[in-house]
Order: sequence, then structure tokens, then C-alpha cells
Amino acid sequence: MELFKSMDTSGEEAKEVQANTDVEKVKCLIIGSGPAGYTAAIYAARANLNPVLYEGLQPGGQLTTTTEVENYPGYPEGVTGPVMMEDLKKQAVRFGTDARWGLATSVSFSGENHKVLIDNKVTIEAESVIIATGATAKYLGLDAEKKYAGSGVSACATCDGFFYKGKDVAVVGGGDTAAEEALYLAGLCRKVYVIVRKDFMRASKVMIERVENTDNVEVLYEHNTKDLFGGNGVEGAILIHKMGTPEEKEVRISIDGFFLAIGHTPNSQIFSEYLETDEVGYIQTEAPSSITNVKGVFACGDVMDPHYRQAVTAAGSGCKAAIDAERYLGEKKR
Repeated sequence: MELFKSMDTSGEEAKEVQANTDVEKVKCLIIGSGPAGYTAAIYAARANLNPVLYEGLQPGGQLTTTTEVENYPGYPEGVTGPVMMEDLKKQAVRFGTDARWGLATSVSFSGENHKVLIDNKVTIEAESVIIATGATAKYLGLDAEKKYAGSGVSACATCDGFFYKGKDVAVVGGGDTAAEEALYLAGLCRKVYVIVRKDFMRASKVMIERVENTDNVEVLYEHNTKDLFGGNGVEGAILIHKMGTPEEKEVRISIDGFFLAIGHTPNSQIFSEYLETDEVGYIQTEAPSSITNVKGVFACGDVMDPHYRQAVTAAGSGCKAAIDAERYLGEKKR
């Protein structure tokens, strides 16, 4: 699901929309919630930036679909994703963050101050903008993926692999991400299947060699996932071998976990006219900062991080974005 979608405001329609919008001026606008957005809000609020945060379509981000989080510092007994996000939000609000429901529908970063249209109705004019819109995992489109979300289906092996220690799992994908996830899971699980729809993997040669040389990893080439089955959770997958050929046949494997590793889509579409992104759409920043190519605009979390995609790294980048915004605003006053 895309958290922030673009809107066509061309020609007379654009003029009408602009004419019917209210304008609110703020010092710091944060677009998106989740660990990055809420952490940015905590730091920005404590720095007296009076941040306004719009949560998007999925307040709390991807973690709200996660049942247990055990790798975030400060929760020794673990915590559910929704509870952790609510804790972060409460902390941000405690220090003065104005957290609101709302969806950013278009932006204009061409002036000294930046304009963001919310729900096609209200225009926010901000001296600084922190983008924390996250990324959306790609799914196969099976009904079973929704049915077993949080009870056997995951898009993050590093996040959820521990729950399948000593069990059998499958990873779907043929690129480096799939190879990395399979190798990570191989260190935890009894058996790891890698489901590849083609007769080869797209991963780098060294990653393919590692996967094929790992004893408890089995690559299933030319297999497509048809469905998942199970009672209270995933118990197996139904695959089609050599689909569309005379040799086509149905294959069933017994698994406890099903991991998607076919990529993510960064929620950066509405910013692409103004911000530099890579070929996938991840917003480019001046490492190690959160600074983008547009002055006063900063990016943090999964929308700019194709590598780690962890709650703790997202929170850390949210901290950096708030500090960068504070310094930017401070220099403007001089």
C-alpha cells in the first residue's frame, strides 16, 4: 500500500484547488510516521521547532502490521508493533508535536519555503520539511499473504527470523536481497527453501555461490507460488513447477514461515519532481546526513534507506533529520 500518493493538479484544476485551500505556516513539517517520523518529531519538539506531523494512510508505518518486535532496545520482553508505535507517538506528543491524521497529496519545493498540500484541501507552508514516508514491501498478490500476515508471512527476515528458529521456511525472490535473507535464515532455521520463478537467480555470482553452498538451503528454480495453507498459521506452500510448460506440475512443501524478498517501493513518488532519487526511487541524501538536494528538505527512514530497513536504524535517521533541520533553521536566522 502506498502511504503517500501523487495527485494530478494540472491546468485549471490546479488553479481551482489552490484557490480553495487554506494556508498554514509552520516551522517544521514532518510527513509520515513510524520510527523515523516519530523520532524526528521527538527531537524537533524538544528543540522548540513546534513540529507538525501528518501520519499518512498507515499511522505508525509498516511496524503496525508486525505482531512482535524483540530487537528494539528498551523492550526486554518484546512489544507488539502497534504498541511500540503508540509509545513513540505519545512521547512525541508529550514534548509538543502536533500529530494529525492526513495524507500529503502534492508538494512544491521550488520556493524558499516549501508547500505541501494535505488531503487536497489544506496547504502547509513550512520552513523545513522532514520526509519519513517509508517504503512498501512488494507482495505476490495472493489472498493468503493477507490471511497469514503476522502469522507466517513476513517481508523482513532480520525482523522476524528469530521466531522461526529451528523450523522450516521459504524465501521468495531471486536477487541479492533474497540471497541475503536466505543466508540469514539459514543460521537460524532447520531448512530454507528459496523459491525462484526463473531457471536462474539474478543475485550476484558470489551470493549465488554462498546460497548454493549452504547445506540447509535448497533453491527451487522455475517455481511459482500458487497458495499457502495452514490452520492458525502457515503450514505449507503450494508451488507450480515449470508453469505454462508441458512439464508443469504442482508441488507442496511444508514450511512454518514464508518470507517475501522481491523488493520494496519507496513512497517517494510525490517528491520525485524536486528530489534526487536512485533508479528505484529511494531519496538520495548527503551521507552521513539527511540533507537532500533541496535546501530545507530532509529525508529519513526507509524512504531513503534500501539497505537496513530496521526500526532502530529508521529511528536513528529520524534523529539525524531533526538535528539537521534544527541546524538549518538556526543558520537561516543568522
